[in-house]
Amino acid sequence: MRLIQVTASKGWRGHEQKIIYLYEAFRDFGYVEDQWIVCVKGSEVHKAATGRNMQVIVLDYKGEYSLEFAKSLKKIADEKKADILFIHNSQSHTLSVLSSLVYGLKIPMVLCRTMIRRVDSNFLRKWKYNYKGIKKIICVSHPVVDVLKYAVKDHSRLCVVGSVTDIHKFKYADTGILHKEFNIPEGHLLIGNIAAFTPMKDLHTWVRTAAELHKRNFKAKYIIIGDGPQEEEVKELARELGVENEIIFAGFRKDIPQVLPEFDLFLFTSNNEPTGGVLLEAYACRIPIVAANAGGIPEVVKDGITGLMAEVGNPVDFADKIEQLAADKNLQQQLSENGYEFLKANFTKEVIAKKMYDELNEVLVKYGKKR
Repeated sequence: MRLIQVTASKGWRGHEQKIIYLYEAFRDFGYVEDQWIVCVKGSEVHKAATGRNMQVIVLDYKGEYSLEFAKSLKKIADEKKADILFIHNSQSHTLSVLSSLVYGLKIPMVLCRTMIRRVDSNFLRKWKYNYKGIKKIICVSHPVVDVLKYAVKDHSRLCVVGSVTDIHKFKYADTGILHKEFNIPEGHLLIGNIAAFTPMKDLHTWVRTAAELHKRNFKAKYIIIGDGPQEEEVKELARELGVENEIIFAGFRKDIPQVLPEFDLFLFTSNNEPTGGVLLEAYACRIPIVAANAGGIPEVVKDGITGLMAEVGNPVDFADKIEQLAADKNLQQQLSENGYEFLKANFTKEVIAKKMYDELNEVLVKYGKKR
């Protein structure tokens, strides 16, 4: 298999990390004859792929309907004699369809979908999901499949391959970086989250949970790592609730594998999460989890087995679960060990890469050109 992964994303979140993980796994396990990442010049994927000596081809991105990008994509596929085009975000989905429709891109296309968001409200968006060149849509969880069924006519093209993490990146060792940097007092639990400040992450509930626990004289400090459009709004809420000195807003960081093991508990309040890849990273570091019972999270967190689940948007319920977990060391150990084993069995690079390859190869066997 000669594979092109394409994304027009400029930022860096779980899906972009997934592209890098899959490239590494496809290479290391011998699943592909050759492969390339096509991405936007100067993007975070460009930087990450180049830094790891991957075969990366960069294009200027002038918009979702850029004919220049679409034409270049066709040229690259021809020059590399690619077998499959693996599409990783909405804009590159549009550009790939344009490449096929306008410039005659012939190779089968496979779309990777991670968002729980209906796409049937817009005619053009719905049309591109049903475009004949898209042979398979690989979803990150069953709730993603469920919302796409409203738009995609042929449900047999939908399948599920879960989130992925590199278990070897994360160590079960407290480095003390955060405690030193933010002068976190001894004897205080560190309750954390890693999230973009977006509506889906529901960091308002996260802050209200911290305020509820503070009201109960719960001995803890709280930390959010990340940034995003709602950051100032969330900080203002912390001030209104009088917990601005209890919550550490640590901003975007690139040292997650080093600092995540310092968390004593992981508090995840997302209200419509496809899966929550950061939960897998918490498992890798053996951090006990309290998470919202929403979206695809129940496919990652098994209530009472690998973590505790709370009602979406209910800070009192989240606070109750945090107190329950903090008071029971045996439960913490049990959930942490079960979570780690669940991760190893279902979400490592080895496991997910094989599942992903099987889906791509099925398309290649059925629709690929004979060379």
